[in-house]
Amino acid sequence: MPDLALTTISTDQLRALLRAVFKEQVACPLTPAGLAGMGLQDASGPLLSHLRGLDARAVHAVLVATLAERQVTDAQRMARVLR
Repeated sequence: MPDLALTTISTDQLRALLRAVFKEQVACPLTPAGLAGMGLQDASGPLLSHLRGLDARAVHAVLVATLAERQVTDAQRMARVLR
């Protein structure tokens, strides 16, 4: 099975996790229980696969980079549609 990184996690879920990390509403390193407490239990597998063991600054950095990459991709997709 290929590694899908965080592509299976919705942008809304990533934003919610980023907000929670920023506001210190979820403890880092992330745990299944911490993610479940946020309603992200269905996403905990891929999230923990890539974010397990990281401190809050590292989790924040990965989430910001992932969301920025998605934003560029979405903008490029819209530019193609508008051509």
